[in-house]
Amino acid sequence: MDRILEPEIMDDPEQAAAYARANFEKENQTFVALFREYFSDLTEGHILDLGCGPADIPIRLARALPRCRVTGVDASPPMICLAREAVQAAGLADRITLRCERIQQVTLPEPAEAAVSNSLLHHLPNPLQFWYKLKQVVKPGGCVLVMDLFRPESPEAAQAIVDRYAAGESAILRRDFYNSLRAAFTEDEVAAQLAELNLTRLLVDVIDDRHWVVRGRI
Repeated sequence: MDRILEPEIMDDPEQAAAYARANFEKENQTFVALFREYFSDLTEGHILDLGCGPADIPIRLARALPRCRVTGVDASPPMICLAREAVQAAGLADRITLRCERIQQVTLPEPAEAAVSNSLLHHLPNPLQFWYKLKQVVKPGGCVLVMDLFRPESPEAAQAIVDRYAAGESAILRRDFYNSLRAAFTEDEVAAQLAELNLTRLLVDVIDDRHWVVRGRI
């Protein structure tokens, strides 16, 4: 199945709200658990979350790593509004900073100790911009964990995944999930992107029937 782009920025407030209401607890907690497993030596410092959405992962990271501070970046204004509400409600505004920016515009006073990203890459027309940005914003030897969907072999396979995992979700979320699967990259495509930017120290693994993970140190 060929890749079909979807919009880069989720700027519809109703769409952002549907995403924020969806139950991603299992996926997000798994993501944080993987980060702690892979990088057990990282207990303090600055973690950058690219494509932070409604800030569920930054909140989970800040709770799991109380000596770390987290910067969440998302280009969607309605998503950042929801993220700010969630961070305030969690009482973590002193350790989580939120920025409404496209990742191509992100700069830091100094490189971060780690960068994470969940389900951002498939939104980008040019994925190489993402990997290049990681090289700019993470210190040498810094930690990287990226998770995203992988593209199924056919539209029918994509719809079967939506039916299996999002049967009880809203029509908006089911539509977006299907479009995201069709916009996603395969494992081989991600490996080729890493090779093109000489990021071969990062490893790509398929962890279930719909997600790949890239992990390692820059």
